[in-house]
Amino acid sequence: QVQLVESGGGLAQAGGSLRLSCAASGLAFDYYVMGWFRQAPGKEREFVAAISTSGSSTSYADSVKGRFTISRDNAKNAVYLQMNSLKPEDTAGYYCAARYGTVQGISRARNMDYWGQGTQVTVSS
Repeated sequence: QVQLVESGGGLAQAGGSLRLSCAASGLAFDYYVMGWFRQAPGKEREFVAAISTSGSSTSYADSVKGRFTISRDNAKNAVYLQMNSLKPEDTAGYYCAARYGTVQGISRARNMDYWGQGTQVTVSS
């Protein structure tokens, strides 16, 4: 079965950095667009970043543009999210997600095919 397992979350101070990882198994990773979403308590799950199957194209939410970087390693079936200049408003559960083939509609959580269990990121001021 498909598994997406996130790691790397934790506590950081404002202005600090964290790097999230997502290890994928049970799917043809090269054919899946990968994304990161986040959800804070009482809020809807929101798009953070996405990367195309080859890694040549990326997209970001305006709120993280210039601070976060998504990347992938198809040889390791892994996707990463480097988060710099963290802010308290970045505090949320972060979820890795996969969608087969197309980047169309990648920013909508309902369009994703598979989800990880999430990893918590807490940023203190």
